[in-house]
This record gives sequence, structure tokens and C-alpha cells, in this order.
Amino acid sequence: MTHETAEDCRMTNQGMSRITVAFGALVVAQGGHSIEEYIGRLWESFPPAAFLTGLVSSNRELGFLVLNSALVGFGIWCMAWPVRKNWQSAKPLMWFWVVIETINGVGHPAWSVRQGGYTPGVITAPMLLVLAVYLAFQLRHHPRPVSPADSQH
Repeated sequence: MTHETAEDCRMTNQGMSRITVAFGALVVAQGGHSIEEYIGRLWESFPPAAFLTGLVSSNRELGFLVLNSALVGFGIWCMAWPVRKNWQSAKPLMWFWVVIETINGVGHPAWSVRQGGYTPGVITAPMLLVLAVYLAFQLRHHPRPVSPADSQH
């Protein structure tokens, strides 16, 4: 049994709140990023996007919409259940998002530099990177306690 002070509890609650807000902001930013990529028709100019969207549908625009809707929908689900309800799976899921959005945040600007100009997604990519790094910092410095009732998730 641990003896937590009121200050310890307050810091843990602030940490959880920061983590939840940071994760929610990251999912919202991914939604905006997906919109920028859609407007820029990413699947027409980025070979990996063309490949992935082609796996879903011969209509690559539809494939893009399906994949990105699923990604943002998954983020909303993660926020609504594992993260907000403090499931044991929350932390690994958030680290998954940190990795994905860090790749997005670095990859888009690198691709734009290589292409010598604007590429779909480059405007919103820095926000993904900043939020992913902030979330990673919060996850490392504010561990989330898991209640015994949620340990099965």
C-alpha cells in the first residue's frame, strides 16, 4: 500500500488530464491533416498512398476516404474508451499514435523538400509532430494508474 499525498494525487490527475487533452488534440489534428491530404489528392502524388488506397478500392479516392475515416474513427474510439476509461491498453495505443504521427510530422516536410515545393499534408504535419512529441513527454513523465477493474482491457 502506498501513501500518496494530496499533492501526489493532484499531479497524477493533472498528468492524466494533460495526456487525455494531448491525445484528443492529436486525433483532431489527424482529422485536419487527412482533410488537407484529401484536398491535395495525396493518392495521386505519393506512391505509398496510391499503393495503400489501391488495396482498399480500385477507386483510389474512395480508398483514401475509407482508410482515413477508419484511422480517425479508430482515434476517436481510442479516446472514448481506452484513454478516457484508463484501460491498460491506453498507453500502448497512445504510443502507437505517437509513432505514426511522428512519422507523419517528419515525413511530409522531408517529402516536400525532396519534391522542391508543396506536397499534400505538409501544412498540418508540423502540428502533428509537436503534439506527438508533447504526448510522448506526458506519457513518460505522468504514468497513468490503471484500476484493477480495468486490467482485463
